[in-house]
Amino acid sequence: MRARESKSRAAVDLLIFDLDGTLIESRWDIATAVNLTLSDLGLPTRPQEEIFSFVGDGIKRLLRLAVGEERQAAYDDALRVFRGHYLAHCLDRTRFYPGVETVLTHFADKHKAVATNKSLEYTTKILEKLGAHHFAYVVGGDNGYGLKPEPGMLVKVMKALNVDRQRTVLVGDSTNDINGGHNAGIRVCAVGYGMGNREKMAACGPDWFIERPEELLELFE
Repeated sequence: MRARESKSRAAVDLLIFDLDGTLIESRWDIATAVNLTLSDLGLPTRPQEEIFSFVGDGIKRLLRLAVGEERQAAYDDALRVFRGHYLAHCLDRTRFYPGVETVLTHFADKHKAVATNKSLEYTTKILEKLGAHHFAYVVGGDNGYGLKPEPGMLVKVMKALNVDRQRTVLVGDSTNDINGGHNAGIRVCAVGYGMGNREKMAACGPDWFIERPEELLELFE
């Protein structure tokens, strides 16, 4: 892991951001939609902290875990019911983390993109409300490029924006982000303020590790 105290800034042309836990604080709305879904299906609701731990591998995986391995017959219904609840509630409390808007504005002259395991439908609705104009490209988990840690969506972003991997950095809050970035051959900055497990992220060897979004201003130029 590179020392955050280093005074030299890395030159980048493209910053790719994860969404949940990196750009946006969304856990409360996700948990609300999950528990409304479980309740509608007559299934036991889950503690919020447990639902938070399910986030990161996409909605399908989230709902499989929430429904429970022993109740997978209810999964298709859960996926359908969840869609309605999440579209209705995905902006109740979801906001950019403090400092994110400052970072996006500071890097106005850089290519910026979102690469998330979240479905594009939800991603688009949230970004249209919070600030889609900041991003030159957005790819979701249902675009057909695979889910992180697979490198497909990251490679797609670089190709679409015609940026070399040596001039690209991924910013994310999970082991999927770090491993996905490494698999795509790009540098990774892990964030400690999101939903990811800090120890597991550190074990994956990110190039940088920050505690506040504004620290990105000190790392890249």
